[in-house]
Amino acid sequence: MSPTIAVLALQGAFIEHEQRLQSLGCAAIELRQAADLERSFDGVVLPGGESTVQAKLLHDLGMFEPLRQRIAEGLPTLGTCAGLILLADHFRTLPVTVRRNAYGRQLGSYHAEGCWENTNEAIPLTFIRAPRIEALGPGVEPLVTLDGTPVAVRHRNQIGAAFHPELDSDNRLYEAFLERVA
Repeated sequence: MSPTIAVLALQGAFIEHEQRLQSLGCAAIELRQAADLERSFDGVVLPGGESTVQAKLLHDLGMFEPLRQRIAEGLPTLGTCAGLILLADHFRTLPVTVRRNAYGRQLGSYHAEGCWENTNEAIPLTFIRAPRIEALGPGVEPLVTLDGTPVAVRHRNQIGAAFHPELDSDNRLYEAFLERVA
């Protein structure tokens, strides 16, 4: 049976994540209101966008604490760009220190090639006002690096990425996330 993945759909780039998940054989549902958290799903994606706006909407809609609790209890989670900031700074479930917009402003967005799990395997990276992962807490492993600096990390059932994997054709980050769902 294919997994059902919830995608936070309050603000930001959620449709591209839904499309990618569907192309990988998953059912994708949108989280738009507190009642959506009562639906059955096997993992969650927190997309890019504006982390402050997303956090405010999560609080206003009564979704913040129930979602934070499920993530803390082990719900497989993929947070990209603003989603990484939500996990690190708002939910505080991913023990990393991040600095917002460290890779430049909107006009400074760019593409690069990183290294997958400290191998020589290249992975395409798209940065849009991306946060920088500045420090890793206990148990956090680098998953993707750029010039030796982690740009995606794994901690228990959470993956946080500073870049936008939904904008490139490489599926490895999604596959690493889905391995936690299985």
